[in-house]
Amino acid sequence: MDIILLEQITNLGELGDLVKVKQGYGRNYLIPLGKAVAATPDNKAKFEARRAELQKAAAERLTSAKARFDLLNNRTVLIRARAGEGGKLFGSVGTVDIAESLSAQGSPVEKREILMPDGPIRETGAFEIALSLHPDVTATITISVEAEA
Repeated sequence: MDIILLEQITNLGELGDLVKVKQGYGRNYLIPLGKAVAATPDNKAKFEARRAELQKAAAERLTSAKARFDLLNNRTVLIRARAGEGGKLFGSVGTVDIAESLSAQGSPVEKREILMPDGPIRETGAFEIALSLHPDVTATITISVEAEA
């Protein structure tokens, strides 16, 4: 299926790129979320008419992400959790816990922006976590997990 991207998508393309994707990915994800349109002659003409507007919106999203990067990068977040012997947690610290802690400190972050490729944190200590604020902007924060007293 050929589609026209309406925004930059990691590992797929930039705004305005004509790309070929699998039918289900295009029909069930990209098109319903407004990230792309089918590459028909009519849609190509509509896209070209809206190109400047879409580029302006993309630039605003990038500027916003850079401003958030300045607030978040190299920040340390303390999370207290119940832990047993040897620093093992009763449960885990995941994206929801990190997002709530950052929001409580005045830096709202969505849980989908938090990248945890190794899964949730299950022990006490300090951990480096990446935040994908935009496809071109990635901040790094330190999560310090301590046992509750």
